[in-house]
Amino acid sequence: MTSDDAPTPPPVPEPPRDGDPSRPAAGRPARGSTGRRSPGAAFGRSKPRSGRGPQGASSPAEGAATASSGSKLRLSAPKLRWGLLAVAVGAVTAAMVTLFVTGFDNDSGLEAHNPSVAVPAGAEKTFGTATRGDCLSWTAPDRSDLVEVDCADKHLFEVTADIDLSRYPGKEFGPGSRFPDSLRFTELKEEHCVTAAQQYLGGKFDPRGRFVVGLMYPSPEGWAKTGDRKLRCGLQAAGLTGAASAPLPTSGSVLDNDQSKVFAPGMCLGINQNLPTDPVDCTQPHAVEIVATVDLGARFQGPPPPKEEQDKFVEGECARLSTEYLGGPDVLRNKTLTLFFDFIDARSWLAGSRKLDCMVGKGADREGFAPITGSAKGEILINGQAPVPPPSDGRYTPPPLPGAAPLPAQPR
Repeated sequence: MTSDDAPTPPPVPEPPRDGDPSRPAAGRPARGSTGRRSPGAAFGRSKPRSGRGPQGASSPAEGAATASSGSKLRLSAPKLRWGLLAVAVGAVTAAMVTLFVTGFDNDSGLEAHNPSVAVPAGAEKTFGTATRGDCLSWTAPDRSDLVEVDCADKHLFEVTADIDLSRYPGKEFGPGSRFPDSLRFTELKEEHCVTAAQQYLGGKFDPRGRFVVGLMYPSPEGWAKTGDRKLRCGLQAAGLTGAASAPLPTSGSVLDNDQSKVFAPGMCLGINQNLPTDPVDCTQPHAVEIVATVDLGARFQGPPPPKEEQDKFVEGECARLSTEYLGGPDVLRNKTLTLFFDFIDARSWLAGSRKLDCMVGKGADREGFAPITGSAKGEILINGQAPVPPPSDGRYTPPPLPGAAPLPAQPR
């Protein structure tokens, strides 16, 4: 019997192709824009799109191999189908591993890689006694001066649960076990700390708010020498970059704080690759300057208000408050700046978030923001040049109203 006469195995279903799980971007649609490019979607609101699996596989005729002598080597249809299936499965598996390792968002909207940090050996005494509701702080980059502080004071980490891995069944975390790698600690954070945050806040955790789920774990020395297997789940205020190494200080317990991701008026957000980063002094290059904070709770009660109603209210408030902050109604126009704001989605609203920032910046030619130096209250430079006020001789087409451009996307 030749290979072409071999029985055909039952058809194997193709592996499911990745969908497009991205959330709708929260950037405001441009209104009345006059030839202005959109800087992008709202920063901190968009998820990277996952890649799709292999598509357009070649047909059996196209897959026929050619031998070095020039004669064609025929492959049976069953073997070819199995080969193409193996390639497809391998490509999909590689894509899934890449997404996990690079730290793309998961369905819960929480970071899948950071913040998770080891506690140095010198700080393990404080770490080992911290329990739910305690607040921790440090100043050293390696957290070697970790101390417990009153939650009313500035701190960097609020404990939501302590987990003892020695109670796990099996030998994975038993005496003499190997110190887990970063991916395993990421899994443990997702298994324990996400649930702990929800329980700690009574189910009202805003996954798009100012706090992120964090994890502290023993150092390799403590794991090996003293058998420390304790984890500390917690919440911490993260900057726009979400870096675990530099959480932002916060005062008061998360239980008593509005989780809205807002900054104080007068604060400037740095810039990297045309996108906002963590707060910097306004004398340094920055993307936007916070001019006011609007509380939607003063206007809306009950269920989440529609985006259109939010936009109408916030746009009016931001225009009024920015005029007060800048000292006049023509400052934005004369400095060629634009007023930006965001909106609160249903999940954040149900978690209790009610506040939004009004901010001023300059859209870049292509996308994102142009770098600004100096506070908008005084003299500024945009891309290193002083802004030139637009002419007022009647031949100039005025710029769009404040808030006509959406906020830029923030990378993870």
